[in-house]
Amino acid sequence: MAKSFENRVAVVTGGGSGIGRASALAFAMEGANVVAADIDVEGGEETVQMIKNAGGEAIFVRTDVTKAVEVEAMVNKTIEVYGRLDCAHNNAGIDGTGLPADELSEADWDRVVSINLKGTWLCIKYEAPQMLKLGKGAIVNTSSIFGLIGGFPNNAEYVASKHGILGLTKGAALDYAAKGIRVNAICPGAIRTPILERQMPNPDALKMVTSLHPIGRVGNPEEVAETAVWLCSDAASFVTGACLSVDGGWAIT
Repeated sequence: MAKSFENRVAVVTGGGSGIGRASALAFAMEGANVVAADIDVEGGEETVQMIKNAGGEAIFVRTDVTKAVEVEAMVNKTIEVYGRLDCAHNNAGIDGTGLPADELSEADWDRVVSINLKGTWLCIKYEAPQMLKLGKGAIVNTSSIFGLIGGFPNNAEYVASKHGILGLTKGAALDYAAKGIRVNAICPGAIRTPILERQMPNPDALKMVTSLHPIGRVGNPEEVAETAVWLCSDAASFVTGACLSVDGGWAIT
């Protein structure tokens, strides 16, 4: 049976762990040649090995998404190795500092916004021209439930960056809608990733966060990954500029 991404090429940033790793694996399972990008060399290379062990094709490219030269090099490497770029999951991101807005340093603000928002824009900046050459493509950006709501106190820089991703997604969707490129965003709730483990180190904290999800549990990385793959697939051919919640119902409470 033909796979839906056979002969296509997918870039996944933040591919060394969590949602990014699950996304890279999901694209590979559907036949895509995958470029896993991450600043974490060990994690990224492990993701690639997992794909290869499952019979897929992938390469790792170390990439700091805050640096234009590195993002451009990542996309250039994709073209050098695979000759094209069909879809991208711009997923690289970090959490906030846990400080109130007045206690943030300028460096704190710049670091979170640069990785989460600027990094997503830089990826689009260099991915889109390659997709324009094909006359089609699909981009998915990872925002957050905190791109839709205020979330928790002491998280302003993270909330701002994730709201910004939604604005960027809508603006870019308009830029490319008539040119064959669809741009969408995913807003995950609490997902079992290394970030969640770091934020919720004890059972009581995790229980509290779980209670915010009407579905009664936190999510798994694979559930977000499958959504990213669907948004990049032909099945979502009439979907662009959307912000799709994958949050167990948190946003509707």
